[in-house]
Amino acid sequence: MHLTRYTDYSLRVLIYLAVKGEQRSTITEIADRFAISRNHLMKVVQDLNHRGYITAIRGKHGGLLLKRTPESITLGELVRDTERDLGLVECFGDDNECVITPSCRLKPILAEALGAFLTVLDRYTLADMLGPQRSGLIRLLQIEDAPPPAAQA
Repeated sequence: MHLTRYTDYSLRVLIYLAVKGEQRSTITEIADRFAISRNHLMKVVQDLNHRGYITAIRGKHGGLLLKRTPESITLGELVRDTERDLGLVECFGDDNECVITPSCRLKPILAEALGAFLTVLDRYTLADMLGPQRSGLIRLLQIEDAPPPAAQA
């Protein structure tokens, strides 16, 4: 299985915003830090905003912020929201024309594997992506004056 660039960029945006905490970020800033297309990132950010993962504030003092806590965003949920087609092979789709489908065991086996993949991702959150590596992410992404992570209650 191969996740799309769209999902990859979605993960990168959320990781970046989580590291920045309450500091606002811009699409240009994120695109520059990851050396990725600003135009493609605009579509990703628009979708993440629409789905309630982030808040996009317009205007002179605008920017991007996480709308939800990193602990509330599971990787499985994000993958389900951003992957347009989780059908691993033709027989997953409505337009299946494979002649061996009625006697083939591939579809249920791959469906079980996909379910296991998503179940593992459901166990991890955006907060898990940061953890002790947060200081390394701050350095690698060249984020200045990043606030410390919020205290856990």
